[in-house]
Amino acid sequence: MRPKCRATSIAIMGEPPKIFAETLIRRQPFRSDIQGLRAFAVGFVVLYHGGLPFLPGGYVGVDIFFVISGFLITNHLISSLSADGRISFASFYAKRARRILPASFVVLIVSLVLGLLLLPALQREALLKGALATALYVPNLLFAANGTDYLADTTPSLFQHYWSLGVEEQFYLIWPALLVVGFLSAKRSKRSLFWIILVLVIVSFAACVFLTTSSQPWAFFSLPTRAWELGVGGLVAFLIGSNAVKRLQPVAAVGGWIGLGGIIAVGLFFTETTPFPSYTAAFPVLATALVIACGSLENKLGPSRLLGLRPLVFVGTISYSLYLVHWPLLIIPEQMNGQGKELPLWASLGLNFLAVPIAYCLYRWIETPGMKLKPLISHTPRTTLLAVAATSVLIAGISATGLLTFAKAPIDSGTVAAPVGITINPTFTTFVPSNMSPSLVASSSDNPSIYASGCHAESARTQPIGCEFGSSDAPMFVALFGDSHAAQWFPALLQLADEGLIHLRVDTKSSCPSVDVRKEVRGTNYVACDVWRTTVIAELNEERPDLVIMSNFARSDGLSSIDTSEWSDGLARTIDSLDGAKRVAVVQDTPLFVSTPALCLSAHTKDALACASPRSSAIDEAIASAEEQVTIDAGGEYVDLNDYICSSEICGPIIGNTLVYRDYNHLTATFVRSLAPEFQDALIR
Repeated sequence: MRPKCRATSIAIMGEPPKIFAETLIRRQPFRSDIQGLRAFAVGFVVLYHGGLPFLPGGYVGVDIFFVISGFLITNHLISSLSADGRISFASFYAKRARRILPASFVVLIVSLVLGLLLLPALQREALLKGALATALYVPNLLFAANGTDYLADTTPSLFQHYWSLGVEEQFYLIWPALLVVGFLSAKRSKRSLFWIILVLVIVSFAACVFLTTSSQPWAFFSLPTRAWELGVGGLVAFLIGSNAVKRLQPVAAVGGWIGLGGIIAVGLFFTETTPFPSYTAAFPVLATALVIACGSLENKLGPSRLLGLRPLVFVGTISYSLYLVHWPLLIIPEQMNGQGKELPLWASLGLNFLAVPIAYCLYRWIETPGMKLKPLISHTPRTTLLAVAATSVLIAGISATGLLTFAKAPIDSGTVAAPVGITINPTFTTFVPSNMSPSLVASSSDNPSIYASGCHAESARTQPIGCEFGSSDAPMFVALFGDSHAAQWFPALLQLADEGLIHLRVDTKSSCPSVDVRKEVRGTNYVACDVWRTTVIAELNEERPDLVIMSNFARSDGLSSIDTSEWSDGLARTIDSLDGAKRVAVVQDTPLFVSTPALCLSAHTKDALACASPRSSAIDEAIASAEEQVTIDAGGEYVDLNDYICSSEICGPIIGNTLVYRDYNHLTATFVRSLAPEFQDALIR
């Protein structure tokens, strides 16, 4: 007869230390103030996503959630550890799975189905990849690898809000083992274990600050750079469990209000330009920790009564379900037509209110029953874990099958379009041709070849690459210098180099203009850009090219943090510093769309002009006029090729059978190659 399966556990031999037995063995009572904190957290996130103008820092709601989760989970684990000297890993994981995964899976499946039915066809691939990563508990890693800018993405994923669940799920996977290993290595000393965790928190915080300046997506989405926030909650659990927090008793009320006031202040005054997560994330994290710590002490004058009000407790109770449902409820209507236009405030706030009853239903009929599902809790934890694994594999399998079968299927009107030559004031094709080049599916990868060859400098690089193309015996030596909007002109110049007309050097770098201006990334000075620009200029002055071509992304209308006068002064400084070049030319920036035209076209295959942009909004005339004046005054040449891209009224997405844009602000390499004769006329001859 086989023995019954037992939950996997690690026992701590011997009796628990006395301090554990006297303190951590006591489970924390239900705290309505923590439910109120959850209400603040989810309210911040929901209203921020809804576009409430008075809450620009609402994104910190996730950080509040992290601290609360770290506190509750650590308190549960160390209480279990102190009670009988063991942590049952299988039981812990099974309980967490029953707590968070039923609602998560339901929203994931419903969102995937609705997304495939309602969103533009071109989003199928990204949609299925997001669902696959979410089913495998790594959506945060997908968004980090894709370089997603959470605070400024124009077409966010339908599953982007799952990133925080990915961080927590990964944390839950390793945290129990870390506590056990730390407990053993600390010789079962609670004090020593506290200091071990404190060191881990400090290391994670340092990594967070460092990566925010060098690789912000990884700092934002990865567990190593976010673990310190959950760890701070864990430290609060230790302090409360050891009664050390009682030292705050005389100032508990004041401390609680300071913490709550700090949370509110961060929501009101942080913005999308605040360096984040970085050191600034410490403000909402420490404020939340202060509220939790002071709330553990009995004090009638503290904020606990406010946080324990019934409406807040209700919202806190359904906060998890509300967090899950509010995002797809906003994103699907916003992205349905593919034009990337934000919903009006009344519509987004209306959807936020609609999310509340939907979240309650999810909580009432899915989340709560999932925690008490008899077929699972009546068996060993292994049953729960097997059921979870089977569900994850099923969803992942469906998503992977979708990627292989129809994610890359052609998307067009079924009608052929004749190719046309490049002309001023072009006529735009009114449908998506079946012979369009590049196709909608291939459009996002129609990049200049310098990206794949490593000749385009990424954001962290400080030294020039200076790749050269064409024969050194060519009659003209040309240097291309600027950010990705300079890099987009490479295919046309490469064609001239291949024809023997020029010898070409390329110095381009992501988000780094050749114009001498202070560039910030999420409120942090882009130091690598300044060093790179200075070094490139020095090398160009040594090599003395016949012509330096500059082009950069610049808007004065809020789409980039550029002041017109500041930009003009910086451009003048750069031109003056290029004293080794015989000629300097500035190419006007290309028109800008609200969102990627290909997405819109995939929803309007027979009405392509629905995806056009008015010329008046696509081109920043203020910046263009300032650039032209400065360039001419400095003895340079100003080149405007936008009449080949736009008519007098609109900028369209398709000319003949050629797709003009690969995203909302970059031209396709295919279209740029067709402009080679115009470059030759304007700059070379």
